[in-house]
Amino acid sequence: MSLTRREFLQSAALGVGALAAPMPGEARVRTSLHVAYAGSMGAVMHGGVAPAVARELSLRVEGRAQGALGLAHMIVGGIIHPDVFLSITRGPMDIVLGAGKAREAFAIASTELVIAYGAQTPVSRAFRGADRPGQRAWWQILEKPGVRFGRTDPLTDPQGLNVVFMMRLAARYYRQPGLARRILGPVVNDRQIFPEPEVMARLQGGQLEASSAYKTQPAALGLPYLSLPPAINLGDAAYEKAYDAVSLRLKGRVYRPSPLVFYAAALETSRNRTAADRFIAWLRAPEGQAILRRYHYDGPKGAPPLRA
Repeated sequence: MSLTRREFLQSAALGVGALAAPMPGEARVRTSLHVAYAGSMGAVMHGGVAPAVARELSLRVEGRAQGALGLAHMIVGGIIHPDVFLSITRGPMDIVLGAGKAREAFAIASTELVIAYGAQTPVSRAFRGADRPGQRAWWQILEKPGVRFGRTDPLTDPQGLNVVFMMRLAARYYRQPGLARRILGPVVNDRQIFPEPEVMARLQGGQLEASSAYKTQPAALGLPYLSLPPAINLGDAAYEKAYDAVSLRLKGRVYRPSPLVFYAAALETSRNRTAADRFIAWLRAPEGQAILRRYHYDGPKGAPPLRA
């Protein structure tokens, strides 16, 4: 399944709003469920989850898409009061659990980090042949002067952290000291950083030539992407100890990578806890899992629940 640029921009709208307009026969939907979710989930939430939940659970999903770290801090600070929080990686969810805003979180899906690239850019041919015998490696392409690379803010978005982790793991894996600095520049580099939903739109529109991405994002748009070795793509729990070899210090706090698992939690302040629990149970059930697979998400791979 792929989306047009207009559909993707609509699905990745920032702020709070209904994710799906009522469809014929859905006048019975009366209850609104407020969901704060990682910005990378815009396509599946807008195009798959919200319409299905309206039909099957009679719930109208109201969503806020943003970097999961930023959402976690807003939940803890009492700035927003969603019924459900959907996070990528355990870090943002641990913040919410640690503050007593939720009791437990369940793994619902997983993914891996990839390098997405534009189909009609000057370097697209190089990316299509990357890592083949006699061709440049993907990291050598990104090091080329003038290649416009996009990513998200490591201060507010797990993907922004994860691309830094991935590049540092790549430096070790390929034995290329300084690789991360050569490609990313400073950790917080305003020339590369954009809001999460905007990165894919800019890539599709030609303003960027390559970007970090979760596999689900370019796949939803029909954009090409380059898969990375499991030892660096953060998508395989079997490599968790290897991932832990790198870290990042930001604003006095040390961050470490964890496998790219999506978690769902019903918040203690939910105004409709019954609906929140039903929604999470649906995401974990075959109906919800089928929609996640259709949007290129992998299964949770046995990741255990997180508890406060």
